[in-house]
Amino acid sequence: MNQDLSENERQFLNNLDHHLQNIPAECPYGLPHQAIYRMARFTVIPEEIMGILLAAGYRRYGNTVYTMGCENCRSCIPIKLDPFEFVPNRNQKRSSKRNLDLTIARNPLTPDKEAIALLQTFFDHRYPGKNNSAEDYYAGFFLNSSEFSAEIRYCSEGKLLGVSIIDVGRTWLNAVYFFFEPQSSKRSLGTFNIINLIDLCKEQNIHNLYLGYWIKESSAMNYKAAFQPHYVFVDEYWHKAS
Repeated sequence: MNQDLSENERQFLNNLDHHLQNIPAECPYGLPHQAIYRMARFTVIPEEIMGILLAAGYRRYGNTVYTMGCENCRSCIPIKLDPFEFVPNRNQKRSSKRNLDLTIARNPLTPDKEAIALLQTFFDHRYPGKNNSAEDYYAGFFLNSSEFSAEIRYCSEGKLLGVSIIDVGRTWLNAVYFFFEPQSSKRSLGTFNIINLIDLCKEQNIHNLYLGYWIKESSAMNYKAAFQPHYVFVDEYWHKAS
């Protein structure tokens, strides 16, 4: 278990383990293994509880929290940053300069027509033939009964180019999902979004920025590991990688 957790927090996680259900599914990242989601549903996830869960490698899906329990695969590795340790590389500096023209706004989570249309465009380009529904994704994945979720919108000349779905607590920020206009891929908006989240964490004195899963075999995930230094959750501990 994570060495940063208190005895009470460890006990909570031990109790939670008895309520987790194993849900088999096709691997969402295209790996040749059956995925096993270990899931528990909450009516409301309190901010403090969400912080404990993130520190133990869990992710959020609507009001459900989950971890991966795949029998033949350990590729989904939780990754996080301490924003105050981050040192940008050349590509990350270029991404910041490339996007100086963007208007950035943090808002309540709002599934309006513009955001849903952008997400559908992103799905159709990134996952053709999967029949993903943007409306269903908002309803089932992003929206929840807690009060810590928000969105960050990136616009250029009034056009929406990217949306970052985030959860924000007193001591942590969780990057839930990011989608963007595929025709703007040269901007490296995924990288720029993390840089912006790092700046937001620094403004609020947050030392734990959770970036979800890093999957070495997934080229779409590799940009996360380029943020140095970072920490990976392996064998129930966070290990510093560089």
